[in-house]
Amino acid sequence: MTEAVGFTLAQLRYFVVAAEAGSMTAAAERLLIAQSAVSTAVSNLEHELGVQLFIRRKGKGLVTTPAGDRLLLQARELLTHALDVAAEARGVEGGLSGPVRLGCFVTLAPFVLPGLLVAAADRHPGLRIDVVEGEADELDRALRTGRIDFALTYDLGLGPGVARDTVASLPVHALVAADHPLAGRGAVDLAELADEPFVLLDLPHSRDYFWSLVTATGITPVVRHRSHNYEAVRSLVALGHGFSVLHQRPATDDTYSGAKVAVLALTNEHPPLDLVLARMDGVRQTGRAAAVAQLAHELLAAPARR
Repeated sequence: MTEAVGFTLAQLRYFVVAAEAGSMTAAAERLLIAQSAVSTAVSNLEHELGVQLFIRRKGKGLVTTPAGDRLLLQARELLTHALDVAAEARGVEGGLSGPVRLGCFVTLAPFVLPGLLVAAADRHPGLRIDVVEGEADELDRALRTGRIDFALTYDLGLGPGVARDTVASLPVHALVAADHPLAGRGAVDLAELADEPFVLLDLPHSRDYFWSLVTATGITPVVRHRSHNYEAVRSLVALGHGFSVLHQRPATDDTYSGAKVAVLALTNEHPPLDLVLARMDGVRQTGRAAAVAQLAHELLAAPARR
């Protein structure tokens, strides 16, 4: 005889939402129930498991304990599995339905998310895709805590235990103002830009990666400007503040400033940067997440990608 557990899926759900929201009150607002119902459910869950899940700091919200951190990952996986069981019970004729939690590297989002979300809505209308945008470290943490099912990101800053499926390899290019003397060349050796100021995309891991690409050619440029914003980098270059090196290329060479940039291929030997679908190794992926990941692979691996 299978031994019954003393907690419910509802208690686990309330616990997960409280952990994500950082307070019982905020969790109640998200769940559209009374705050007392959330507090009671979490207290009963703690009593049943015999552990403290939160440190309750007056006026500062909730912080998960080590036991809470462990349960959070397991609870998310169990709740996800429960949705799969319900969908299976209803039968496959209804198609895939329910949430998919997708992470996306912040500078990639404008390039990949709109097309993916439109295609997913067309192919799997029953799915609800919740997007978390972030930098490499944020996405790595989100994968490890179960906050997201998988991530669309560059192969940068991902720690051990993360499985990667490469969907595209993106060559690096130099970016100069449209009226730059080298703009019409089509290709350039980075050494030809050695005396020019550098505009650096200043994101964790990205900054070190781009800096190493440039200095590997033997030049050490002076960084005139740094920005976390991809479009700010392009605008600064377009207005003549220096050159940059990037991977993604928009469909237009216009920038937010109104000025244009010129994209130059590099004659230097630089390995491309892989665009990957990342997920935790050994964690069972839902059918919903697998379907969206497959769709992303189809779209991003298309030969038409720039």
